[in-house]
Amino acid sequence: MKVLIIDDDPDALAIARVRLKPEELDIVSHSDATTAVEAVRRETPDLVLLDIDMPGRSGFVICNQLQGDQDLGRIPVIFLSGSTDTADKVKGLDYGAVDYITKPFDAFELRARVRAALRTKRLQDMLAEYAQIDPLTGVANRRGLERHLRTEWSRAQRQGSVLAFALGDIDHFKNVNDQYGHPVGDKVLQAVARAIAGECREMDLPARYGGEEFAVLVPDTTAEHAWALAERCRKNVESVGVSAENQSVGVTISFGVADSIGVETPEDLLAQADKALYGAKESGRNAVSLG
Repeated sequence: MKVLIIDDDPDALAIARVRLKPEELDIVSHSDATTAVEAVRRETPDLVLLDIDMPGRSGFVICNQLQGDQDLGRIPVIFLSGSTDTADKVKGLDYGAVDYITKPFDAFELRARVRAALRTKRLQDMLAEYAQIDPLTGVANRRGLERHLRTEWSRAQRQGSVLAFALGDIDHFKNVNDQYGHPVGDKVLQAVARAIAGECREMDLPARYGGEEFAVLVPDTTAEHAWALAERCRKNVESVGVSAENQSVGVTISFGVADSIGVETPEDLLAQADKALYGAKESGRNAVSLG
């Protein structure tokens, strides 16, 4: 796991590195308080060790900025300080830090507190990941999709890249549930999720958007190229067969595809894909339409 140490004192940085060496961590250091938040964003560490007393910007201010950031607020912070004042410790914890270590570092205490913070971070990451997975199909759920969408949207805006989104809806899925029952319907949903995920790149995010709706977030891709992905998914779904009552139950799916070119917000991107999906349904279903 990666630990970022932010301290303007080179001796303190060196000592912290030596003390933490037995933990076999990926340790990165940064000494400029004014660019500390940017360093955290760039390094995406699992833990930040943050000095309180630095020129230009205090550790309290930096911690407050991290806590208020949607992407960085979940990274735990341990304050480092030469002060033994209880008021400073309480203030640090009130700002959102998970711990407070007094300089000079005791090697055993430093390692123990870092291990404890990283254990908590691992558990939080596991719970957060589980909360973003659809338990039936194993792909991302809507919460996970929307969170990933915000992250990829921000990245696309910073880098000037394109982000595509494909929204699909299983055609006449209600008929499957009505005729064969929900257990068979669940198997169909699982098979459709596998068919879609099987066509996605590692960087793409397939998700169950809700009910019988599925989606794929496609970074660094225009709508035209995402259309080809959606078309492959459509063909894959068309070949799906689930055994029920001595017969194979098959379904089709319709997709609407849009990208971020000329779009102002992630919500507008979803709206364009939804509008394109409506067009695919209107054209007779089992089709892919561009927004």
